[in-house]
Amino acid sequence: MAYDEGLAQRIRELVQHKPNMVEKKMFGGVAFMAFDYMCVGVVKNDLMARVGPEAYEAALKQSHVRIMDFAKRPMKGYVFVDSAGIAEDDQLEHWIDMCYQHVRSLPVKMQQ
Repeated sequence: MAYDEGLAQRIRELVQHKPNMVEKKMFGGVAFMAFDYMCVGVVKNDLMARVGPEAYEAALKQSHVRIMDFAKRPMKGYVFVDSAGIAEDDQLEHWIDMCYQHVRSLPVKMQQ
């Protein structure tokens, strides 16, 4: 499954100065991990955004946002944002920052 490499590059540019960001290919797309948690990613042409349970309902009310139903299972706390919702860099940066702040609030994972 191909993914939007242009969107992935835009994300790379916006996260390059954020600490603890790592890029990983997964699920036929690419994910950007922060603090060992999935933060944002690209699946086909959509942004996968981990907004967290507290911001989930509000995120779904925004234009161009839908439930992330990866493999036909809704994943609470995650949404898909289509290309119209992230057409401008400030829109994309908004989603990245929201997701980064959520992931940063999660417990530190123990290294194995």
